[in-house]
Amino acid sequence: MELDKRQAADPGEGCLVGVIRVPVKIVALIVVLPVRVVWDLLVAFGRAVQRHVLGPLCVYVLQPVLRGIGRVLTVLLKLVFVWPWAGLWRYLLVPVGQGLARVWRGLYGQVLAPAGRFLTAYVLRPLGEALAWLARGGMRYLLAPLAKGVAWMGWALGMALFVWPWVGLWRYVLEPVGRGALWLAATAYRYVLTPVGHGLAWLAVAVFQYLLRPAGLGLARLVTALYRYLLRPVGLGLAWLAAALYRYVLAPLGQVLVWAWHVAGRIVRAVWRAVRLVGWVVVGWPVSQVYRHVLTPVGHVVREVWRTVRTTVRQVRADVRKALFGGPGREPARSRARTLGSTTAVSNTPAPESPLPQRQG
Repeated sequence: MELDKRQAADPGEGCLVGVIRVPVKIVALIVVLPVRVVWDLLVAFGRAVQRHVLGPLCVYVLQPVLRGIGRVLTVLLKLVFVWPWAGLWRYLLVPVGQGLARVWRGLYGQVLAPAGRFLTAYVLRPLGEALAWLARGGMRYLLAPLAKGVAWMGWALGMALFVWPWVGLWRYVLEPVGRGALWLAATAYRYVLTPVGHGLAWLAVAVFQYLLRPAGLGLARLVTALYRYLLRPVGLGLAWLAAALYRYVLAPLGQVLVWAWHVAGRIVRAVWRAVRLVGWVVVGWPVSQVYRHVLTPVGHVVREVWRTVRTTVRQVRADVRKALFGGPGREPARSRARTLGSTTAVSNTPAPESPLPQRQG
Protein backbone atom coordinates (compact mmCIF):
# COMPACT_ATOMS: atom_id res chain seq x y z
CA MET A 1 0.00 0.00 0.00
CA GLU A 2 2.85 2.39 0.77
CA LEU A 3 4.37 1.72 -2.65
CA ASP A 4 1.01 2.43 -4.33
CA LYS A 5 0.65 5.72 -2.43
CA ARG A 6 4.18 6.83 -3.27
CA GLN A 7 3.68 5.92 -6.93
CA ALA A 8 0.38 7.81 -7.04
CA ALA A 9 2.02 10.87 -5.50
CA ASP A 10 4.83 10.94 -8.11
CA PRO A 11 3.81 13.61 -10.69
CA GLY A 12 6.45 12.58 -13.25
CA GLU A 13 4.77 9.29 -14.26
CA GLY A 14 2.65 9.08 -17.37
CA CYS A 15 0.52 6.67 -19.38
CA LEU A 16 3.55 4.71 -20.55
CA VAL A 17 4.47 3.89 -16.97
CA GLY A 18 0.92 2.73 -16.19
CA VAL A 19 0.79 0.57 -19.31
CA ILE A 20 4.13 -1.09 -18.43
CA ARG A 21 3.31 -1.54 -14.71
CA VAL A 22 0.14 -3.67 -15.05
CA PRO A 23 1.69 -6.53 -17.12
CA VAL A 24 4.79 -6.45 -14.97
CA LYS A 25 2.68 -6.84 -11.81
CA ILE A 26 0.81 -9.80 -13.32
CA VAL A 27 4.03 -11.53 -14.41
CA ALA A 28 5.63 -10.87 -11.04
CA LEU A 29 2.69 -12.40 -9.15
CA ILE A 30 2.73 -15.46 -11.43
CA VAL A 31 6.52 -15.99 -11.23
CA VAL A 32 7.62 -14.64 -7.84
CA LEU A 33 4.89 -16.18 -5.67
CA PRO A 34 5.63 -19.85 -6.61
CA VAL A 35 9.37 -19.22 -6.21
CA ARG A 36 8.81 -17.74 -2.73
CA VAL A 37 6.56 -20.65 -1.69
CA VAL A 38 9.09 -23.24 -2.89
CA TRP A 39 11.90 -21.37 -1.14
CA ASP A 40 10.04 -21.26 2.22
CA LEU A 41 9.16 -24.97 1.95
CA LEU A 42 12.80 -25.87 1.27
CA VAL A 43 13.94 -23.79 4.24
CA ALA A 44 11.42 -25.48 6.57
CA PHE A 45 12.39 -28.94 5.27
CA GLY A 46 16.11 -28.21 5.78
CA ARG A 47 15.53 -27.04 9.35
CA ALA A 48 13.44 -30.13 10.15
CA VAL A 49 16.10 -32.46 8.70
CA GLN A 50 18.82 -30.66 10.65
CA ARG A 51 16.85 -30.84 13.90
CA HIS A 52 15.46 -34.38 13.78
CA VAL A 53 17.88 -36.36 11.56
CA LEU A 54 21.36 -34.89 11.17
CA GLY A 55 21.68 -33.56 14.72
CA PRO A 56 20.75 -36.81 16.54
CA LEU A 57 22.76 -38.84 13.98
CA CYS A 58 25.87 -36.76 14.68
CA VAL A 59 25.40 -36.79 18.47
CA TYR A 60 24.40 -40.43 19.01
CA VAL A 61 26.16 -42.22 16.12
CA LEU A 62 29.06 -40.34 14.52
CA GLN A 63 30.58 -38.84 17.67
CA PRO A 64 30.66 -42.14 19.65
CA VAL A 65 32.05 -44.01 16.61
CA LEU A 66 34.75 -41.41 15.98
CA ARG A 67 35.57 -41.28 19.71
CA GLY A 68 35.99 -45.07 19.83
CA ILE A 69 38.11 -45.08 16.67
CA GLY A 70 40.29 -42.33 18.16
CA ARG A 71 40.83 -44.27 21.35
CA VAL A 72 41.69 -47.48 19.46
CA LEU A 73 44.13 -45.61 17.20
CA THR A 74 45.70 -43.93 20.24
CA VAL A 75 46.27 -47.28 21.94
CA LEU A 76 47.67 -48.83 18.71
CA LEU A 77 50.02 -45.89 18.11
CA LYS A 78 51.26 -46.03 21.68
CA LEU A 79 51.69 -49.79 21.39
CA VAL A 80 53.73 -49.44 18.16
CA PHE A 81 55.64 -46.15 18.51
CA VAL A 82 55.79 -45.25 22.21
CA TRP A 83 55.89 -48.22 24.55
CA PRO A 84 58.66 -50.23 22.70
CA TRP A 85 60.98 -47.23 22.54
CA ALA A 86 60.21 -46.23 26.10
CA GLY A 87 60.99 -49.76 27.31
CA LEU A 88 64.18 -49.85 25.22
CA TRP A 89 65.30 -46.53 26.66
CA ARG A 90 64.34 -47.35 30.25
CA TYR A 91 65.54 -50.97 30.52
CA LEU A 92 68.44 -51.14 28.02
CA LEU A 93 69.97 -47.82 26.98
CA VAL A 94 69.88 -46.12 30.39
CA PRO A 95 71.53 -49.03 32.31
CA VAL A 96 74.13 -49.51 29.54
CA GLY A 97 74.90 -45.77 29.48
CA GLN A 98 75.23 -45.65 33.27
CA GLY A 99 77.60 -48.64 33.22
CA LEU A 100 79.74 -47.11 30.46
CA ALA A 101 79.87 -43.81 32.35
CA ARG A 102 81.07 -45.58 35.50
CA VAL A 103 83.73 -47.51 33.52
CA TRP A 104 84.90 -44.28 31.85
CA ARG A 105 85.11 -42.43 35.17
CA GLY A 106 87.15 -45.26 36.70
CA LEU A 107 89.45 -45.54 33.66
CA TYR A 108 89.97 -41.78 33.52
CA GLY A 109 90.64 -41.42 37.25
CA GLN A 110 92.90 -44.45 37.64
CA VAL A 111 94.77 -44.68 34.29
CA LEU A 112 94.40 -41.74 31.87
CA ALA A 113 94.82 -38.86 34.31
CA PRO A 114 98.05 -40.21 35.97
CA ALA A 115 99.51 -41.10 32.54
CA GLY A 116 98.73 -37.61 31.22
CA ARG A 117 100.29 -35.90 34.22
CA PHE A 118 103.46 -38.04 33.89
CA LEU A 119 103.81 -37.33 30.12
CA THR A 120 103.23 -33.62 30.65
CA ALA A 121 105.78 -33.31 33.49
CA TYR A 122 108.63 -35.46 32.15
CA VAL A 123 108.26 -35.62 28.34
CA LEU A 124 106.13 -32.91 26.71
CA ARG A 125 107.27 -29.91 28.78
CA PRO A 126 111.06 -30.52 28.35
CA LEU A 127 110.53 -31.24 24.63
CA GLY A 128 108.55 -28.02 24.20
CA GLU A 129 111.16 -25.94 25.96
CA ALA A 130 113.94 -27.39 23.72
CA LEU A 131 111.93 -26.69 20.56
CA ALA A 132 111.23 -23.13 21.72
CA TRP A 133 114.97 -22.47 22.34
CA LEU A 134 115.83 -23.82 18.87
CA ALA A 135 113.12 -21.71 17.26
CA ARG A 136 114.32 -18.50 18.95
CA GLY A 137 117.94 -19.11 17.88
CA GLY A 138 117.02 -19.96 14.28
CA MET A 139 114.70 -16.91 14.03
CA ARG A 140 117.35 -14.50 15.35
CA TYR A 141 120.51 -15.72 13.56
CA LEU A 142 119.18 -17.36 10.38
CA LEU A 143 115.63 -16.51 9.35
CA ALA A 144 115.69 -12.77 10.12
CA PRO A 145 118.80 -11.96 7.94
CA LEU A 146 117.56 -14.24 5.21
CA ALA A 147 114.12 -12.57 5.25
CA LYS A 148 115.70 -9.08 5.01
CA GLY A 149 117.79 -10.11 1.96
CA VAL A 150 114.82 -11.73 0.24
CA ALA A 151 112.68 -8.64 0.93
CA TRP A 152 115.29 -6.27 -0.61
CA MET A 153 115.61 -8.48 -3.69
CA GLY A 154 111.84 -8.66 -4.08
CA TRP A 155 111.54 -4.86 -3.79
CA ALA A 156 114.22 -4.28 -6.43
CA LEU A 157 112.69 -6.89 -8.76
CA GLY A 158 109.19 -5.48 -8.32
CA MET A 159 110.33 -1.91 -9.03
CA ALA A 160 112.27 -3.05 -12.11
CA LEU A 161 109.33 -5.02 -13.47
CA PHE A 162 106.20 -3.10 -12.44
CA VAL A 163 107.09 0.52 -11.59
CA TRP A 164 110.03 1.95 -13.59
CA PRO A 165 108.77 0.77 -17.04
CA TRP A 166 105.31 2.30 -16.47
CA VAL A 167 106.79 5.53 -15.13
CA GLY A 168 109.00 5.88 -18.24
CA LEU A 169 106.05 5.04 -20.50
CA TRP A 170 103.87 7.70 -18.88
CA ARG A 171 106.59 10.37 -18.81
CA TYR A 172 108.06 9.96 -22.31
CA VAL A 173 105.12 8.53 -24.36
CA LEU A 174 101.61 9.00 -22.90
CA GLU A 175 102.00 12.51 -21.52
CA PRO A 176 103.20 14.07 -24.83
CA VAL A 177 100.54 12.19 -26.80
CA GLY A 178 97.84 13.32 -24.35
CA ARG A 179 98.90 16.95 -24.61
CA GLY A 180 98.77 16.79 -28.42
CA ALA A 181 95.32 15.16 -28.38
CA LEU A 182 94.03 17.79 -25.92
CA TRP A 183 95.27 20.64 -28.16
CA LEU A 184 93.67 18.99 -31.21
CA ALA A 185 90.33 18.57 -29.38
CA ALA A 186 90.30 22.22 -28.28
CA THR A 187 91.02 23.39 -31.81
CA ALA A 188 88.29 21.18 -33.28
CA TYR A 189 85.75 22.42 -30.68
CA ARG A 190 86.57 26.08 -31.32
CA TYR A 191 86.67 26.07 -35.13
CA VAL A 192 84.34 23.13 -36.05
CA LEU A 193 81.88 22.06 -33.35
CA THR A 194 80.92 25.52 -32.10
CA PRO A 195 79.85 26.87 -35.54
CA VAL A 196 77.98 23.61 -36.31
CA GLY A 197 76.16 23.76 -32.92
CA HIS A 198 75.11 27.37 -33.52
CA GLY A 199 73.75 26.46 -36.95
CA LEU A 200 71.74 23.51 -35.56
CA ALA A 201 70.30 25.67 -32.76
CA TRP A 202 69.16 28.33 -35.24
CA LEU A 203 67.59 25.61 -37.43
CA ALA A 204 65.71 24.10 -34.44
CA VAL A 205 64.33 27.51 -33.40
CA ALA A 206 63.18 28.23 -36.95
CA VAL A 207 61.48 24.80 -37.28
CA PHE A 208 59.67 25.31 -33.97
CA GLN A 209 58.62 28.87 -34.70
CA TYR A 210 57.47 28.47 -38.30
CA LEU A 211 56.34 24.79 -38.41
CA LEU A 212 55.63 23.05 -35.10
CA ARG A 213 53.94 25.96 -33.29
CA PRO A 214 51.40 26.72 -36.09
CA ALA A 215 50.66 22.98 -36.47
CA GLY A 216 50.10 22.61 -32.69
CA LEU A 217 47.79 25.63 -32.54
CA GLY A 218 45.74 24.31 -35.44
CA LEU A 219 45.44 20.87 -33.87
CA ALA A 220 44.37 22.39 -30.52
CA ARG A 221 41.66 24.45 -32.22
CA LEU A 222 40.45 21.36 -34.09
CA VAL A 223 40.22 19.32 -30.87
CA THR A 224 38.37 22.14 -29.09
CA ALA A 225 35.84 22.49 -31.90
CA LEU A 226 35.35 18.72 -32.06
CA TYR A 227 34.65 18.55 -28.30
CA ARG A 228 32.36 21.60 -28.30
CA TYR A 229 30.22 20.80 -31.35
CA LEU A 230 30.27 16.95 -31.44
CA LEU A 231 31.39 15.08 -28.30
CA ARG A 232 29.65 17.26 -25.72
CA PRO A 233 26.19 17.25 -27.43
CA VAL A 234 26.43 13.47 -28.00
CA GLY A 235 27.40 12.90 -24.34
CA LEU A 236 24.56 15.11 -23.08
CA GLY A 237 22.09 13.23 -25.28
CA LEU A 238 23.25 9.84 -24.01
CA ALA A 239 23.08 11.03 -20.38
CA TRP A 240 19.52 12.34 -20.87
CA LEU A 241 18.49 9.06 -22.56
CA ALA A 242 19.98 6.98 -19.67
CA ALA A 243 18.27 9.16 -17.03
CA ALA A 244 14.90 8.86 -18.82
CA LEU A 245 15.28 5.09 -19.19
CA TYR A 246 16.10 4.73 -15.48
CA ARG A 247 13.28 7.03 -14.35
CA TYR A 248 10.43 5.77 -16.54
CA VAL A 249 11.35 2.07 -17.06
CA LEU A 250 13.89 0.59 -14.62
CA ALA A 251 12.73 2.33 -11.42
CA PRO A 252 9.00 1.44 -11.85
CA LEU A 253 9.96 -2.13 -12.79
CA GLY A 254 12.13 -2.48 -9.64
CA GLN A 255 9.35 -1.07 -7.43
CA VAL A 256 6.85 -3.51 -8.88
CA LEU A 257 9.19 -6.46 -8.29
CA VAL A 258 9.78 -5.40 -4.68
CA TRP A 259 6.04 -5.02 -4.09
CA ALA A 260 5.36 -8.44 -5.63
CA TRP A 261 8.05 -10.05 -3.44
CA HIS A 262 6.55 -8.57 -0.24
CA VAL A 263 3.03 -9.61 -1.26
CA ALA A 264 4.22 -13.15 -1.95
CA GLY A 265 5.91 -13.28 1.46
CA ARG A 266 2.72 -12.19 3.20
CA ILE A 267 0.69 -14.78 1.29
CA VAL A 268 3.14 -17.53 2.18
CA ARG A 269 3.10 -16.52 5.86
CA ALA A 270 -0.69 -16.54 5.88
CA VAL A 271 -0.76 -19.99 4.22
CA TRP A 272 1.81 -21.28 6.73
CA ARG A 273 -0.24 -19.99 9.68
CA ALA A 274 -3.33 -21.65 8.24
CA VAL A 275 -1.47 -24.97 7.81
CA ARG A 276 -0.17 -24.76 11.38
CA LEU A 277 -3.66 -24.02 12.71
CA VAL A 278 -5.16 -26.93 10.76
CA GLY A 279 -2.35 -29.24 11.98
CA TRP A 280 -2.97 -28.21 15.58
CA VAL A 281 -6.74 -28.66 15.26
CA VAL A 282 -6.47 -32.01 13.42
CA VAL A 283 -3.48 -33.61 15.19
CA GLY A 284 -2.02 -31.57 18.07
CA TRP A 285 -5.15 -30.78 20.08
CA PRO A 286 -6.62 -34.35 19.94
CA VAL A 287 -3.25 -35.86 20.90
CA SER A 288 -2.82 -33.46 23.84
CA GLN A 289 -6.37 -34.16 25.03
CA VAL A 290 -5.80 -37.96 24.79
CA TYR A 291 -2.52 -37.62 26.70
CA ARG A 292 -4.07 -35.39 29.37
CA HIS A 293 -7.40 -37.16 29.94
CA VAL A 294 -6.55 -40.81 29.07
CA LEU A 295 -2.86 -41.69 29.24
CA THR A 296 -2.03 -39.65 32.35
CA PRO A 297 -4.84 -41.15 34.57
CA VAL A 298 -4.00 -44.65 33.28
CA GLY A 299 -0.32 -44.11 34.13
CA HIS A 300 -1.21 -42.94 37.64
CA VAL A 301 -3.41 -46.01 38.19
CA VAL A 302 -0.67 -48.36 36.94
CA ARG A 303 1.90 -46.70 39.21
CA GLU A 304 -0.43 -46.96 42.24
CA VAL A 305 -1.11 -50.65 41.52
CA TRP A 306 2.61 -51.35 41.10
CA ARG A 307 3.45 -49.68 44.41
CA THR A 308 0.70 -51.60 46.20
CA VAL A 309 1.90 -54.93 44.76
CA ARG A 310 5.52 -54.15 45.65
CA THR A 311 4.58 -53.25 49.26
CA THR A 312 2.49 -56.41 49.62
CA VAL A 313 5.30 -58.62 48.28
CA ARG A 314 7.77 -57.06 50.71
CA GLN A 315 5.45 -57.60 53.65
CA VAL A 316 4.77 -61.23 52.70
CA ARG A 317 8.50 -61.90 52.26
CA ALA A 318 9.27 -60.34 55.65
CA ASP A 319 6.52 -62.40 57.35
CA VAL A 320 7.81 -65.64 55.77
CA ARG A 321 11.40 -64.90 56.84
CA LYS A 322 10.20 -64.08 60.36
CA ALA A 323 8.21 -67.32 60.56
CA LEU A 324 11.14 -69.45 59.27
CA PHE A 325 14.15 -67.86 60.97
CA GLY A 326 12.63 -65.84 63.79
CA GLY A 327 13.56 -62.32 64.73
CA PRO A 328 12.45 -59.15 63.06
CA GLY A 329 11.84 -59.42 59.36
CA ARG A 330 14.69 -57.83 57.38
CA GLU A 331 15.64 -58.19 53.79
CA PRO A 332 19.06 -59.68 53.00
CA ALA A 333 21.95 -57.43 51.96
CA ARG A 334 21.52 -58.20 48.28
CA SER A 335 17.83 -57.31 48.40
CA ARG A 336 18.57 -54.17 50.43
CA ALA A 337 21.29 -53.01 48.04
CA ARG A 338 18.85 -51.50 45.60
CA THR A 339 15.08 -51.27 45.34
CA LEU A 340 13.05 -51.57 42.21
CA GLY A 341 12.84 -48.24 40.50
CA SER A 342 15.50 -46.61 42.75
CA THR A 343 19.28 -46.10 42.44
CA THR A 344 20.13 -45.56 46.14
CA ALA A 345 20.62 -48.06 48.92
CA VAL A 346 17.77 -48.43 51.44
CA SER A 347 17.99 -48.76 55.20
CA ASN A 348 17.07 -51.78 57.31
CA THR A 349 13.41 -50.80 57.56
CA PRO A 350 11.65 -49.85 54.37
CA ALA A 351 10.50 -46.26 54.13
CA PRO A 352 6.76 -45.71 54.06
CA GLU A 353 5.27 -45.16 50.68
CA SER A 354 4.18 -41.60 49.97
CA PRO A 355 0.62 -41.36 48.69
CA LEU A 356 -0.07 -40.14 45.23
CA PRO A 357 -0.83 -36.42 44.97
CA GLN A 358 -4.46 -35.75 44.17
CA ARG A 359 -5.07 -33.93 40.93
CA GLN A 360 -6.89 -30.65 41.24
CA GLY A 361 -9.82 -30.35 38.99
